[in-house]
Amino acid sequence: MSEQDRTGAYNPFEDTGDWPFRESAPPPVQRTDEPSAPFDLERHDPPPEEPEPIFAPYVPPEEPEPAEPEPAAESEPEPEQEPELEPAAEAEPAPAPEPEPEPVAETAPEPEPEEAPPEEEELPAAAVAVAEEHAPGDLQIPAGPEVVEGSPNGFRRTVAIVVGRFNADITNRLLEGAVESLQDAHVNLEAITIVPVPGAFELPLAAMALAKTRRFSCVVALGCVIRGETPHFEFVAGEAASGLQLAAIETGVPVSFGLLTVETKEQAEARIGKGAEAARAALEMADLFTQVRTRAARSG
Repeated sequence: MSEQDRTGAYNPFEDTGDWPFRESAPPPVQRTDEPSAPFDLERHDPPPEEPEPIFAPYVPPEEPEPAEPEPAAESEPEPEQEPELEPAAEAEPAPAPEPEPEPVAETAPEPEPEEAPPEEEELPAAAVAVAEEHAPGDLQIPAGPEVVEGSPNGFRRTVAIVVGRFNADITNRLLEGAVESLQDAHVNLEAITIVPVPGAFELPLAAMALAKTRRFSCVVALGCVIRGETPHFEFVAGEAASGLQLAAIETGVPVSFGLLTVETKEQAEARIGKGAEAARAALEMADLFTQVRTRAARSG
C-alpha cells in the first residue's frame, strides 16, 4: 500500500511512473472563472478593534418637563365637634370653723426718739478765712521816743483813684467803699479824680502818671485778680504789686494798694472793705509825708 493510500491526500512529488494506470485522486482543478488578483492584505486582515474608552463621556440627563399641578380637590368641611360637657364639680365640703385667736396682752407703745436739733449752718470758708488770717490788736508804742504818726485826715487834700474795669462786679463795690471813706475823712467830691483803666496790669502805669503831676496828695489803686486755670494770675498780680510800689518810691507820692488777689469770687466778696481801707491808708500816708517834710524844713 502506497503512501497516498495511507494518507488519502494527493502528493505531487510522488513517483508517477505508473500514473496513467494507477488509481489515485485526480489533481485539484484550478478555477478559471475568476481572474487572478494580487494579494491584498487589507482584504484579508481583520479590521482593528476600536479600544474601549477609559472614561465614558458625560451625557447630562434630560430634565423632565414640569408637570402642570393638578387642581387640589376641594376638601369637604369637617363637621364641628360639639364641646364636651364638663362633669359637674363635686360639692366642696364646708370649711371647718377656725378657732378664735387668744387675746394678746397689749404692750405700751415705745416712745418715739426725739428729733435732733437742726445743726447750725456753717459759715462760708471765705468768711472763716477772713476771721482767722489776721491777728487783731492795737500797736503799743513805749513811752519816751518821739512819735511821728499820720492820721486819715482829708481836709484840703486832693486824691486820685485809679480803678480797673476787669471783674467790674467787684471793683465797682471797691470804688464805692473808697469814695465813701474819703468823704467820711472830709475830702470833697470835687477834690476826687477817678481814672478807670482796663485791668490790674495797667494800674501801675496810671498811678505813676498821676503821681508825677504833683497835683494829688495821694493815689488809691483799686482792682481785682481771681486765679484761673493758667499761670496768668501770678504774672498779673506780681507785676501790678511791684509796679505800684515802684510808682510810690520814684515819685514820693503815697500810692495805696487796693488790689484784691484771691482764689475765688466768694473770697473777693468777703474783702470788699479793702477799698475803704486803701483810701484811709492813702490819706494817712499823705498826712505822714506832710509832717515829715514840715519837721525837715523846721530843723533845716
